Amino acid sequence: MMSLEDQLNALSYEIRGAAMDVYNHFGPGLLESIYEKAMIKELQLRDIKVESQVPVKVTYKGFTISDDYRLDLLIEDIMILELKSVAELLPLHYKQSRSYLRLLNKPMGWLINFNEDDFAHGMVKVTNRYYRPD
Repeated sequence: MMSLEDQLNALSYEIRGAAMDVYNHFGPGLLESIYEKAMIKELQLRDIKVESQVPVKVTYKGFTISDDYRLDLLIEDIMILELKSVAELLPLHYKQSRSYLRLLNKPMGWLINFNEDDFAHGMVKVTNRYYRPD
């Protein structure tokens, strides 16, 4: 059985490859929803379990106080993907990704901006320093 680190590395490799395929097909400039649908299809073609628009519960002292947030993609129940199509990634985007990791207790994810001219700069790994294995 693969260690969590090995699983995350293998998934990261596949996710980056899938994102590159989607980017190479469409290029920059489309709506985020198009990239999301294409990523779902590409990951499915690679036999990777993907869930989209996953509700993120916010709890306070054991009480759910909100379920208004939606995570773009949850991969194999251990990694998140936040997809963007913006002029540039802002600190807010990183904070949002880190918050989702913390709220869902997932070890890592990727923040991907499809609106980059140099796509290598559009993929950023995000880690959860508060991750607690169940």
